[in-house]
Amino acid sequence: MTCLYLIIPCFPNYVSPSLVKFFPSTKLHLACTKTSLTQTFTKPSSLHCLPSSSMSSLTGLAPLEAVLFDVDGTLCDSDPLHYEALREMLLKIGFNGGVPITEEFFVEKFSGKNNIDAASVPFPDDPEQGLKFVEDKEAMFQRLAREQLKPVKGLEKVTAWVEKRGLKRAAVTNSPRVNAELMISKLGLSDFFDVLIIGDECERGKPHPDPYLKALEVLKASKDHTFVFEDSFSGITAGVAAGMPVIGIAIRNPEDLLMKAKPDFLIKDYEDPKLWAALEELDKPGAEKLEILDKNIQQGA
Repeated sequence: MTCLYLIIPCFPNYVSPSLVKFFPSTKLHLACTKTSLTQTFTKPSSLHCLPSSSMSSLTGLAPLEAVLFDVDGTLCDSDPLHYEALREMLLKIGFNGGVPITEEFFVEKFSGKNNIDAASVPFPDDPEQGLKFVEDKEAMFQRLAREQLKPVKGLEKVTAWVEKRGLKRAAVTNSPRVNAELMISKLGLSDFFDVLIIGDECERGKPHPDPYLKALEVLKASKDHTFVFEDSFSGITAGVAAGMPVIGIAIRNPEDLLMKAKPDFLIKDYEDPKLWAALEELDKPGAEKLEILDKNIQQGA
């Protein structure tokens, strides 16, 4: 691998994302230069001088306007309940020769999908029967959710962070409205969200960008100052297609699958140190000036 040594002006905890774009296949060895009236010296860069992609991608959003959240698997660990309901319903109709589906099959065929796509799995040639099946499955899920639904670890911490800064926020989901409202209510977030966007109520649901674009429109927020929390391949794909950084939450879906959708980075839950390192960078004084600097570099490229 080619190594390139650069000496650059160093703002604390920041290296322009554009610098990386100039040398995408080159291993960079960066050094920070600091100047005073009496001397100029160079020292090797530290981890604090070289942010991860999480830090640089979110710093570029300053000033932050809005945060968008998926619901299933992002606000709450609902996939086990969906899996249980779906497995039981599929057994009742003799799907797969009466052999219970695996979690891997659930992730591949159902996780993050809208109801029309989900209905086509057991009933590819009978849409009407497929949608009836999905409605019955959702009714079973709702019974389970009322008793067992739990938030993703650290959810209260991140919603408090959003509220404290007065940011706009939307829930954006492929779930039916009755499911989404139930989950949001169970989590105590009915008054937290400014708007709830349902994929089936848009022209196209996820993995198309339409639900996220509609959320930006309703919130009157810019994609250049907004980021997304998502847990599924289709959801991450939708957020990226809408032009926003996406933080993937890998509590259930395989990390290698999620990375194929190109999130900015993955976290285990809302207590993951990677998330808070990125948010702290975004909060630092001067983050907005650094964003302007980075845009000027890009325009001059």
